[in-house]
Amino acid sequence: MSVSWPVELRDGAVALRPIRQRDQRVWREVNQRNRDWLRPWEATIPPPPPGHLPGHRPTYRQMVRHLRAEAQAGRMLPFVVTYEGRLAGQLTVAGITWGSMCSAHIGYWIDQDVAGRGVMPAAVALVTDHCFRSVGLHRVEICIRPENGPSRRVVEKLGFRSEGLRPKYLHIDGAWRDHLIYALTVEEVPEGLVERWHRRAAQRENNK
Repeated sequence: MSVSWPVELRDGAVALRPIRQRDQRVWREVNQRNRDWLRPWEATIPPPPPGHLPGHRPTYRQMVRHLRAEAQAGRMLPFVVTYEGRLAGQLTVAGITWGSMCSAHIGYWIDQDVAGRGVMPAAVALVTDHCFRSVGLHRVEICIRPENGPSRRVVEKLGFRSEGLRPKYLHIDGAWRDHLIYALTVEEVPEGLVERWHRRAAQRENNK
């Protein structure tokens, strides 16, 4: 199956495009400036089993090479998020699975300077519509720590369905952490998630 890669997606001032090696300087600046804000939510490498060497975080170039290889193999869609033309975060569709599942999961982070402006909800809506309409997936899920209120608000604004808690699901910030699971299937958004996002945003404005 094709994963429609490379591809660029846009909704107004928010856009998604493939991550590039030449993004390194800007990506590092944004990531480092947000280090304290992102640390509680970022994946870490667990201690190795006895007799094994400890794992190491990849360099930026190694990360991009890995993401590109996974995209070319049809297992991943690695994007950067831009807002008003500047890099503002990262969003990755990973774990693309075909057969009887046709599913994937989405992970993301955003620059704190633009948080709260609807950037990440728009980005998640864009990529979800792409996964359903162009890639051909049936289901997408997003796993979030219960303590991560801003990230939970992203999926709740978009109408993702809560599926409960997965205990000790991912190694985050130095320990195994519980995660809430949110999901959508293509049947739940026949109008498309971008359309749903715009409609709900307009309703919130009208209710002010």
